[in-house]
Amino acid sequence: MILDTLLERKCPCCGGAVRFDTGSQKLKCPYCDTKFDIEAAAQNDVNADIPEVEQIEWNSDNNEWAVGETDGMKVYGCNSCGGEIVADETTGATSCPYCGNPVVMKGQFDGALRPNLVIPFKYDKKAAKEALKKHIATKKFVPAAFKDENHLDEIKGVYVPHWLFTCDAQTGINYKAQKVRTWADNNYTYTETSHFNVFRGGNMSFDNIPVDGSTKMPDDLMESIEPFNINEAVDFNTAYLAGYLADKYDVDADASINRANDRIRNSAADAFRDTVQGYTSVVTENMNLNIANGTYRYALYPVWILNTNWNGKKYTFAMNGQTGKFVGDIPTDNKKINKLSLIYGAALGVAIYAVRWLIELL
Repeated sequence: MILDTLLERKCPCCGGAVRFDTGSQKLKCPYCDTKFDIEAAAQNDVNADIPEVEQIEWNSDNNEWAVGETDGMKVYGCNSCGGEIVADETTGATSCPYCGNPVVMKGQFDGALRPNLVIPFKYDKKAAKEALKKHIATKKFVPAAFKDENHLDEIKGVYVPHWLFTCDAQTGINYKAQKVRTWADNNYTYTETSHFNVFRGGNMSFDNIPVDGSTKMPDDLMESIEPFNINEAVDFNTAYLAGYLADKYDVDADASINRANDRIRNSAADAFRDTVQGYTSVVTENMNLNIANGTYRYALYPVWILNTNWNGKKYTFAMNGQTGKFVGDIPTDNKKINKLSLIYGAALGVAIYAVRWLIELL
């Protein structure tokens, strides 16, 4: 189940719906331009901590929603992708951030875990649109009509749920390595191959390894806009969500542990492999990984998402709302590719003819 949060707060001066302003990192009223700190809006928020719960190798460090904290939040359902969106009760209509289809009112919100941390948006919608234009402009084979902004759906800011895993890891890796030496004399060429058993092992610490907690956000797309700077994360406060959507996890921490272990294992393997130098070839024979002191937390990462359809195919773009890193697949114009192929083909033909002509002269 996908839950998305769109929370609107009221301006204390005029009563208008305020938004989180990326420039000032404060709440701002678009009607009277009043700005005020997040801390001021948080005076009535309650943080209900729960003790860590051991989950085999991992311990939880997450919160429950406090009594009354979710009052005024309603659930909307997407009939297209099955997702559910949590929105302020004053929201009359909205759309799913992933498929773009309209959603309908379902009922009162009752949430699961409350996020521990949130990384606020630093880039606004205007910056995301400019990044999209720049991204498309650098691609040679994109259809000209696709560059027309009228063909693009609205970009939406979404806080994507992540589980952050922290642990100590003890690693041991055995490698099979070879050194090959070749030399020659007047009669023969000689090759000497030496074989080695190489071992690397030690302790490593991993902090806040992120794992995407939403099935609607492809893991490869989310990981391609990393890294996020977790040092700029702040304690979760619903005020940061004002004006944005916030997808609630539908992949829980237990289901994310295997992917966290894979990321830890791959990082450890890369780090130790880089220390095996001076060999012609190196092959990993086996690897042992023991994780200890593991904890995980629930955090929200800022992402700008654009879904658009072109000739019956869906294209998804994403931008890191903290760093501005932009990624996404684009359609290609086969006519442009064919035209370029003909040009290169003709040029290659001329080059071959010229080489043959030179050979005949010689």
